Amino acid sequence: MKITKDEVIHVAHLSRLDMDEESIDKFAGQIGTILEYVDTLKQVDTEGVTPTSHAISLTNAFREDVEKEHLDRDLSLANAPEKEEGNFVVPKVI
Repeated sequence: MKITKDEVIHVAHLSRLDMDEESIDKFAGQIGTILEYVDTLKQVDTEGVTPTSHAISLTNAFREDVEKEHLDRDLSLANAPEKEEGNFVVPKVI
């Protein structure tokens, strides 16, 4: 599939990119090559291949929720670099 210079200019404009003539020619060629490769991949026989979202099988290792006693406030603040009125003091985030 061939991509035109006008299409590259249009996409560059949408992306707010300022491109010179040399870059436009370069990207038109590179994108054209990528699209030709995608067309080649469309011809591959995928009969019987199950669709996947990951290259490897993933499973989550969940555990049961178990209710426990919370950590004592004084114990949790024991190693805090800075504390005030029973709370952690952290840098302000804007």
